[in-house]
Amino acid sequence: MKTYETDQIRNIALLGNSGSGKTTFAESMLLNGGIIDRRGTVDAKNTASDYRQIEQENENSLYSTVLYTEFKDRKINILDTPGLDDFVGGVISSLHIADTGIMMLSANNGVEVGTEIQFRHSEAAGNALIFVVNGLDTEKANFDKAIEMMRESFGSNIVLVQFPVNEGTGFNSVIDVLTMKMYKYGAGGGAAEILDIPADLKDKANELHNELVEKAAENDDGLMELFFENESLTEDEMRKGIKLGLIQRGIFPVFCASAKNDMGVARIMEFIVNAAPAPNDMPAAVNSKEEEIKCDASGPASIFMFKAALEEHIGEVNYFKVMSGKVSEGNDLINTSTSNKERITQIYVSAGKKREKVPTMMAGDIGAAVKLKSTKTNHTLNAAGQDWSFSAISFPEPKFRTAIKPLSEGEEEKLGEALTRMHEEDPTIIIEYSKELKQIIIHGQGEYHLNILKWHLDNEYKVETEFLPPRIPYRETITRIAQADYRHKKQSGGAGQFGEVHLVIEPYKEDAPDPTSYKVNGKELKINVRNKDVHDLPWGGKLVFYNCIVGGSIDARFLPAILKGIMEKMEEGPLTGSYARDIRVSVYDGKMHPVDSNEISFKLAGRNAFSMAFKAAGPKIMEPVYEVEILVPSDRMGDVMSDLQGRRGIVLGMSSEKGFEKISAKVPLAEMNKYSTALSSLTNGRAMYSMRFSEYTQVPGDLQEELLKAYEAEQEEE
Repeated sequence: MKTYETDQIRNIALLGNSGSGKTTFAESMLLNGGIIDRRGTVDAKNTASDYRQIEQENENSLYSTVLYTEFKDRKINILDTPGLDDFVGGVISSLHIADTGIMMLSANNGVEVGTEIQFRHSEAAGNALIFVVNGLDTEKANFDKAIEMMRESFGSNIVLVQFPVNEGTGFNSVIDVLTMKMYKYGAGGGAAEILDIPADLKDKANELHNELVEKAAENDDGLMELFFENESLTEDEMRKGIKLGLIQRGIFPVFCASAKNDMGVARIMEFIVNAAPAPNDMPAAVNSKEEEIKCDASGPASIFMFKAALEEHIGEVNYFKVMSGKVSEGNDLINTSTSNKERITQIYVSAGKKREKVPTMMAGDIGAAVKLKSTKTNHTLNAAGQDWSFSAISFPEPKFRTAIKPLSEGEEEKLGEALTRMHEEDPTIIIEYSKELKQIIIHGQGEYHLNILKWHLDNEYKVETEFLPPRIPYRETITRIAQADYRHKKQSGGAGQFGEVHLVIEPYKEDAPDPTSYKVNGKELKINVRNKDVHDLPWGGKLVFYNCIVGGSIDARFLPAILKGIMEKMEEGPLTGSYARDIRVSVYDGKMHPVDSNEISFKLAGRNAFSMAFKAAGPKIMEPVYEVEILVPSDRMGDVMSDLQGRRGIVLGMSSEKGFEKISAKVPLAEMNKYSTALSSLTNGRAMYSMRFSEYTQVPGDLQEELLKAYEAEQEEE
């Protein structure tokens, strides 16, 4: 395979709702480029893109797949992305390094949920965007309806480059208003017969041609002047204007296709190589030093890792984009995240699981490397002397969480290794080993997402597992002052144990003055603060520990043991075993024995005195509350609002955003279990949401009683 220069490369991401034909379109692109000699199908489970067993079983793309094809002395790198929002990580990583998105729409269904969601992702990434109405040979194809929906959803930048002559089961011809020709296909698709536009369609073609010319001219002042002078543009001038419009997202050209029968695909590929931006046409990437790094083969060598995959018989495959310079076999590059040197021993171009070695890749190209030592997704590898990196791919926050454990004892380590590998392959899977909850919590984009993870564990890693409801990280604190004293005394043959601690606890408040006296049981207790320790707790909040001992009733060397006992009880709160927080403790008196007192005695005395005081101090349980933002179609607002109220949600506000209603609310985490599944059911999959931690608030009294009873029952069982 030849080495392509930067301006000969086009990087595209195939986007669209599940079932819109992305994988089939990719297959036709590979066939037209001669990369494969026969077209596979999703039904036959033999496409270049969906080559993994789990994808073939589900008949759905679940991961992004790196492909390429060659066409008219150009190389088109193709990223076939999943259409299901549960697997959005593959979409976002692909858009991060692609220049142009090809948005596939079903001619039967028009704009679907996935279309809207992936349009937003392409908008955030700033990609050029081309629309393809696919499946025009199906019985219920409705091109005009699809265009109407597109304009309603995506605005006036939707501009037709093609329209079908005869949509439906007899579809075989399109009118192209850029070339002003009719393309007619035989029964097997492939190369089109290029004909003059029939007389009865000439007026419609001229009208759409003029719209396209005007839209192309809008993107450049020079072209606009030419348009006013000549009332038209040449085909080359139009292509220039369209390219500028694509880069600025000022034009979204629309094409027609039947990917299944290879109709229209070659013409779209021709448009991609002629009018879509090359990598060096797009705005320069900015590095960590806020410097622009041009996509230029003469610059310093730099590659960015956007994806990792574990392949049978090969191991880890790292996919990269050459951001600057060129990279060749045998190059030594520095990983700016680890400072390790990595030797690029071999470079591959990929068409799914089929890979071909190449000696060199230029800036803008996409390739794969194997056997890298410590390089992961989001790492930048540079030539020596370049200590900057490129910004990491920003993946969405998780929306679904569950606890997981192996069915067989002793397989925890094996499970941990498998989960770590799966996170490296899919960074939207987040693994949390919660000491607090005593559970392994896995976070993902939805229930289906984590069910696929479980399939991999059971079938590929051979670790049988089960999902459990995740516990909630509650917090415990107090609402008033309380006093307690506790004597720990133990005598057994030899040396005994003795320690007595008197203390007062109260709620911690920011900037409150140090205590001088307390009113306890109707009596005033004066204290004298000798030392103050402020501890920022790892789980949030504070513990302030005052040494108020006078007269040597407790030796100073036992104070750390008392603090340790209190801290142990705060790590396993007296009410539910959750972390305690925001408390001030004043140790003001006690007793010790000249022989039997030791550190363990005072640790236990402090722990028990604290626990007794805590239960008498108006204890309360706090629960984590999350800010939730939901984008929902207006016709489903009522259902979603009712559901939020049933989840103890508090609506903070509502607004409109790009054809959707946006609901902002605060909802307790305990009520968000399986929310992604519920929301999808309520809206037929048309809504999306994000959530992030906001604060801890007190749980309602009835729920606190339930939690206390549940914890007591659990303790009795143990």
